[in-house]
Parts: sequence; C-alpha cells; structure tokens
Amino acid sequence: MAEHIAPKKLYFFVFGSLLVLTLLTWRIAYVDLGQWNTVVALAIAVGKASLVAIFFMHLRWSGSMMRIVVCAAIFWLAIMMTLTLGDVLSRNRVVPSQGWQTSAVVSHAAPPAREQR
Repeated sequence: MAEHIAPKKLYFFVFGSLLVLTLLTWRIAYVDLGQWNTVVALAIAVGKASLVAIFFMHLRWSGSMMRIVVCAAIFWLAIMMTLTLGDVLSRNRVVPSQGWQTSAVVSHAAPPAREQR
C-alpha cells in the first residue's frame, strides 16, 4: 500500500488553523452567549477534530473502508450520547432527608435564593 505524501505547506496551514481555532475557543469562553456557549464550543471542537482526522490521520487519502469505519464510530458515539442524555434528562433529583427510610423527589427546579444579611 503506497502512502500519500502531503506537502509541508498543507501541514503548516492545518496547524495554523488549529491554533486559530484554539485561540477562538479561548476568546469565546469569555463572551456570555447564554445557552449557546456549549453549542459554539462543541462546534469549534468538532472542527478541530475534523481537521486532525482528515489531515494528520490521513483520512483524506485513505480508502473507502477506513471512511466507513470512521463513520460507523461517529454513528455509535452519537447513539451512546443520545442514550446517556435521555437517561440524564429523564431523572428526578433526589433530596436527602433526615431519615434513611424516606426521601423526597424534587423536579429540576432552581434552588431557592439565599437570604442576604
């Protein structure tokens, strides 16, 4: 099996792109985007992981069987994340009580505000 030899210029470009995306991740962490902070951080992380897989792991020049394996792994990861998220979101929070025999189940409500002195 003959290996593809990529030019150094390509590797330096990908490395620079990874540095820029890392800098973007660091800068966006200080910006309050509300609920979108996690979405933006994950989108940048997926972009960086894609660059590493495509160029540094040579998926761009590999055969179709390797691409099928990578797609199957990503699909399996999505299944596991979906099942885990479904489990976590369907649970109720259990609040410990005074006795060990009883416990109160509370919904996902915000904790009560503290009194200021």
